[in-house]
Amino acid sequence: MMHKNITLIGMPGAGKSTVGVVLAKILGMEFVDSDLLIQKREKKLLWQIIEEQGLDGFNRVEEEVNCSIDLENSIIATGGSAVYSEKAMEHLKEISTVVYLKVSCEELKKRLGDLKNRGVSIKEGQTLEDLFEERRPLYEKYADVTVDLEAVSIREAAGQIAAAAQTK
Repeated sequence: MMHKNITLIGMPGAGKSTVGVVLAKILGMEFVDSDLLIQKREKKLLWQIIEEQGLDGFNRVEEEVNCSIDLENSIIATGGSAVYSEKAMEHLKEISTVVYLKVSCEELKKRLGDLKNRGVSIKEGQTLEDLFEERRPLYEKYADVTVDLEAVSIREAAGQIAAAAQTK
């Protein structure tokens, strides 16, 4: 079964949704944002889900949604915390090429601003650096391809991903 999807993973603020849309246009593919699928299913915003169900509850919902993704010819932008679920990542690796959008912690700080308003799943007292160090090995573990987004435009990044994903 040929799925021909590309899944984007990486930290919040790495550009998964932004690059994903441009990539979908370049490659003539659909674009799906798993955060939006979560919000649609729960009929709530991400931060509301986190507030009501806690991080574990949110991670469970995210895992269920990511495991149920069954698409073809699509760019899938995942939430930054998708990599906490081995089950979901195995599924996404089965149906797509997984691309890690790598951005430095300094750059993320500039882009992100207030983490709470973004619905970033971060533990009480955890800093962005802590989160970065906790997740980086997971992004590296699940990535089929890594694209460094430091100092490249959205369009260049999309071009690099398109090239990398097609050779995989």
